[in-house]
Amino acid sequence: MFRRTFWFTTGVAAGVWATTKVNRKLRQLTPESLAATAANKAIETGGRIKDRAVDFALDVRDNMARREAELGDALGLDAPVDRELPGPGRYAAIENRNSPKSKPRYAEGSAYLTNPYNRNEDH
Repeated sequence: MFRRTFWFTTGVAAGVWATTKVNRKLRQLTPESLAATAANKAIETGGRIKDRAVDFALDVRDNMARREAELGDALGLDAPVDRELPGPGRYAAIENRNSPKSKPRYAEGSAYLTNPYNRNEDH
């Protein structure tokens, strides 16, 4: 009698274990789960690529500064390696004196001194 109970319990436990294992695998293979797994792996891969790119850029910058210092020493230049670049800016190549910004649109002798395209003048 004890042997039958033992094997029955063992069979039930094996069935529960196998059912649980199969259900877990089925849940992993649903489209939502596969999409989430693919998204997580893409994010991890993107993070690794970004880290590698940042490390590469820092290595390039360090080696560039070192090489500039070597060339400066070899050529006898005393210029600093870490000098700041000028900020971005736009400068007019030719001054435009006929620009609408330089003079008003109304006639100089006119008493009407407001913008003729003012939408609020009738309100």
